[in-house]
Amino acid sequence: MDFALSDEQKMIYEYGQSLVKQFDRAYWVDCAENKRFPIEMYQRVAADGFIGTMVPEAYGGAGLGMLEMVLFQEGLSDVGIPLLSLVVGATMSLSPIGDHGTEEQKQQYLPAGCKGDIRFCFAITEPDAGTNTMRSTTLLKETGDGRYRLNGRKTFISDAAGSDYMLVVTRNIPYSEVKRKTDGFTIAIVDTKAKGVEMHPIDVSILMPEWQYQVFFDDVEIGPENILGEVGRGFDILFESLNPERIILASVCTGMGRYALGRAVEYANERVVFNGPIGAYQALQHPLAKGKTEVELASLMTRKAAWLFDRRLPCGAESNMAKYAAAEAAIHAIDASLQCFGGNGFTKEYGIFDLYPMARLLRTAPLNSEMVLNYIAEHVMGLPRSY
Repeated sequence: MDFALSDEQKMIYEYGQSLVKQFDRAYWVDCAENKRFPIEMYQRVAADGFIGTMVPEAYGGAGLGMLEMVLFQEGLSDVGIPLLSLVVGATMSLSPIGDHGTEEQKQQYLPAGCKGDIRFCFAITEPDAGTNTMRSTTLLKETGDGRYRLNGRKTFISDAAGSDYMLVVTRNIPYSEVKRKTDGFTIAIVDTKAKGVEMHPIDVSILMPEWQYQVFFDDVEIGPENILGEVGRGFDILFESLNPERIILASVCTGMGRYALGRAVEYANERVVFNGPIGAYQALQHPLAKGKTEVELASLMTRKAAWLFDRRLPCGAESNMAKYAAAEAAIHAIDASLQCFGGNGFTKEYGIFDLYPMARLLRTAPLNSEMVLNYIAEHVMGLPRSY
C-alpha cells in the first residue's frame, strides 16, 4: 500500500478547504438549526463533480473509488461541514446502481444523480428488527402479473422526504420460511412520491441538516424495472453496501475530530490565563495530543479499508475496526477540545459542543460499537459467537 496521495487525490482531499470559502460552518449550522437541507452546497458539490465520485464515467461520474470518496468526505469534515446525505446517497445508492443496475436503470438514475437533479436515500432499519436485519418484515409480494406490492415500515431513514428515490431493503420471502437467513432479500428502487408511501419525521436531538423519518409502505406498486439486481439475491448487494457505509462514516468521524482539535489548538494558543497561553499546560496538551494520535490512527485504518475495498479484497475486519476507532477518536477529540475551551465550549458562539451529539451518534449508529466488537472478536480473533 502506497501512503503517498496522487495529485488528484490531494485535490480531492483539499476540496473542502475551497468549498468552505463559499459554504462555511456557519452556513451548515444555520441549515442544521432550521432543519433545512443544504441544497445550495449540495448543488455546488454536484456541479464540481463529487456526487458521482464512484459512478462510472459513462454515466456522468468520475469513475473513482472508495479511497477518493473517503478523502472527499474526510476533507469536508475537516472544515466542519459533514454531509451525511452523501453516505446514503452517493455511496450507498448510486454506487450499487452503477454496479448492479440494468442499463435502463443506470441511464435513468446515475446521470441525474451525479448532477444533483435527484437525490437517493437508503432504507434498511426497521423498528422491530433493529440491528438484526435478518428479521426484517418489510415484504415484497408478487401480484401474479409480473409485478409486486411492497408493505412494511422503516425507521431512522436519513433525508427520506428530501430524496426522490430510495433503495429499500425488503424480503420477498419471510424470515420464517427461508432455509438460510440471508435468502429471500430483494432491493427495490422506490419513488418516494409513489402512492402508498407515507413518511413521518423523527425529531432527534442532534445538530444536522438531514431529517430522520419513519417510512410506511402500504401496497406500493413495484414493477420489475424497479428491482435492483435479482429478486431474492438482494443480500449480496446489501452486504456490499455495509462496508462502504462503515468506511465513509469513519472518514466523517476522523474529519470531525480534526476540526475540533484544530479549533482547540487555535484557542489554546490565544487564550491567556495566569502567566501565559493555556496551551502551554500539559493538562491540556496531553489530551489534545492523545486525541490527535487516535484520529490519525483511525484515519489510517479507514484509508486501508478503502484501499482494500477498491481492490475487491476482503475488508470487513478493517471496515469495522475503522468505524469503531474513528467514532471513539472523534468523541475523545471533541471531549478534549471542550475541556480546553472551558465554559466557552458550551456556547453557540464557539460551537464546539454542537459537534459532540453527532460524534456520539456514530458510536451507536448505523451499527453500535458493541456489535462491531462482536464482529471483530468472532470473525477476526476466532472467539465464540456471542449472540
